[in-house]
Amino acid sequence: MREDICSIPVNDVFIPKMGCPFCTMRDMLEDRIATYITGAAMMEPDVREETNRLGFCRTHYDHILARGSRLSVALILESLVIEVQKEVFPEGKITAKKEAETVNRRTDSCFICENVDKNMHHLTGSMIKMWESDAGFRTLYEQQPHICLRHYGMVIADAQKMNRKNFSVFASVTARLSRQYLDGLSKDVTHFCRMFDYRNKGADWGNSKDAIERSIEYLTARKPEVHQRAEEKNR
Repeated sequence: MREDICSIPVNDVFIPKMGCPFCTMRDMLEDRIATYITGAAMMEPDVREETNRLGFCRTHYDHILARGSRLSVALILESLVIEVQKEVFPEGKITAKKEAETVNRRTDSCFICENVDKNMHHLTGSMIKMWESDAGFRTLYEQQPHICLRHYGMVIADAQKMNRKNFSVFASVTARLSRQYLDGLSKDVTHFCRMFDYRNKGADWGNSKDAIERSIEYLTARKPEVHQRAEEKNR
């Protein structure tokens, strides 16, 4: 596969063949953006203006906390909190409807989400071009372990620009990568449930011990934070 400035990050994601490649792509972008805004770009006026305008979602507050110093995060929050004060509790009267709309916009927006989504579509577009022009990459694509549900929908939507013949083949391969993994998950979850029947005491768990975690990750594109041993019960 011939590599250029567009294909290198795509190959970096697909070559390891570890889980959903688009989850790996998203993780790479999240890491780069969170590291960038808590480091070199922390004091850049245009970046600060955007972080003040958009804020962060719960997930990405964790990302900036994990990657930046406490001072860098505090400096970002200092101007962000002031901006929220001005918007939500401005001088003078504001209608309840306007206040609710402002709060909802604030809590639904995220600087990292917006930039990750934009770059995900850009890299997915590069990936699709590679798939159309590079036989070696098509083989690599077919060898991926699986594609999660969320990113299956994203890729199929972005691939609509392909010509009909190419799209038909691409969509078939992509559906197989997502559907086959889902079929396996279904069997593993069912087997997991059956292992709690007293008649199956001592039986082989097979691949079902982490079926809950793998199913959640497939359905949401995020690994669950809570983990238990297969035989543990909450209640």
